[in-house]
Amino acid sequence: MLKAFLLSLILSGLALAQSYAPSREKVPGIPREFRAAWVACVYNIDWPTRKGLSVAAQQAELRAILDRAASMKMNAIIFQVRPNADAVYASKYEPWSHWVSGTQGRSPGYDPLAFCIREAHARSIEVHAWFNPFRALPNNKIPTARNHVTRTHPSIIRDFKTYRWMDPSSSFTQKRALDVIMDVVNRYPIDGVHIDDYFYPYPDVDKQRRAKQVFPDGKTPAQRRRAVDGFVQKMYASIKKRKPWVRIGISPFGIWRPGVPQGTTAMIDAYHHLAADSRKWLRNGWCDYLSPQLYWRINSAQSYTRLLAWWRGQGSNRPVWPGIASARINSTEDPGRGAGEIVNQVSYSRSIGKNYPGHVFWSMKSLMKNRGGVSNELVKKFYQQPALVPPMPWLSKARPPTPQITTRISGAGVSVAWVPVKGCTKYAVQARYNRVWQLVKVTPGRTVTLAGAPDAIAVSSVSAFGNASVPRVVSRR
Repeated sequence: MLKAFLLSLILSGLALAQSYAPSREKVPGIPREFRAAWVACVYNIDWPTRKGLSVAAQQAELRAILDRAASMKMNAIIFQVRPNADAVYASKYEPWSHWVSGTQGRSPGYDPLAFCIREAHARSIEVHAWFNPFRALPNNKIPTARNHVTRTHPSIIRDFKTYRWMDPSSSFTQKRALDVIMDVVNRYPIDGVHIDDYFYPYPDVDKQRRAKQVFPDGKTPAQRRRAVDGFVQKMYASIKKRKPWVRIGISPFGIWRPGVPQGTTAMIDAYHHLAADSRKWLRNGWCDYLSPQLYWRINSAQSYTRLLAWWRGQGSNRPVWPGIASARINSTEDPGRGAGEIVNQVSYSRSIGKNYPGHVFWSMKSLMKNRGGVSNELVKKFYQQPALVPPMPWLSKARPPTPQITTRISGAGVSVAWVPVKGCTKYAVQARYNRVWQLVKVTPGRTVTLAGAPDAIAVSSVSAFGNASVPRVVSRR
């Protein structure tokens, strides 16, 4: 009996020694980085792998994409929802996309965007809905539904190469694009809106960079730029008025103009040919992040490093998170490119510029295939711990309330629970093991179990704007 009593005292003392009490110790800042990839459905590039798959097969593929992103500690996907005046969600304006269902206008049997958001948020991954604002069809041979814009409003459709294009200067085109975007903003809990580089379609060019085809709208390049500028500005203002926390991203062609910065060469002049004055949008704050498509190597005439340094030196307080072409690893398009090129590009993106770092991979398929071992290298060298998406201090600096937490020690580790904080979408859990703090979990939930017995624990609430609270800290007695 005496031995049992002494043992119980020892165990009680150990439990007391391992319990947690409030602490005022300083906790390092939470790691921040935008880690994203594009998920394209046009031509079934990333998802679904082919048209007309069953609901179960499509959902399994999307879960696998999100599981891979989560396992790599990525925090966002840019999910294509409007490839060509169609919809990868339930739309009252446009037909279901044939890239998903197999036939334009036919429902796939569920709402892919709603499913994607639900599954992504459960993994603490943001969903940025990706729209192509003006492309009607990437190929004029694609059969269309009766309510597709090419059939309902043929007067605003322009044929260019194999494309069918909605005239960007048309008031109808701009209103339709904005109505579609705002419909999604209003009805879905998306984290961002993203538009790509297809403002006016890419022409073929001769050796003097002269376009071989002229877009048939009767407008000058300056008039086209004014039309696109007006759309971008209005889109930003409209979304911010409705849901100011929704991030707005644009991914233009990676070179603003040939010869800028000095030494850069390009056949396409995005400013002239595509009516994309993306430097103006960045400088004027008409986006919350810019992701120029810097798909070239570091050592090339379109040097990735030279271009990124130029973009991040434009005096804007908005971040530039480059598009990086992991798809070109071991490709026929760029023979000899290895994963090391991508590793070096990510490393450089972390080393230059005053804003929070970040990058976007083209595209998720290359990470799913671990092309050239790139996914393994990213995890090994850069993604050892999670990271929060950077905040948007130009919109809000308000810190949410600090959560109240409780801890409970068990054989499985330490269970940490907290009361939800109004207006917060996720919580960041940091722990100190052997005197080293790390971000161990970002979660939308209310509890987490930490392995072992960390020296100290800190939990911060995170607002929709990405701002983190003062952490609640406890340490072992």
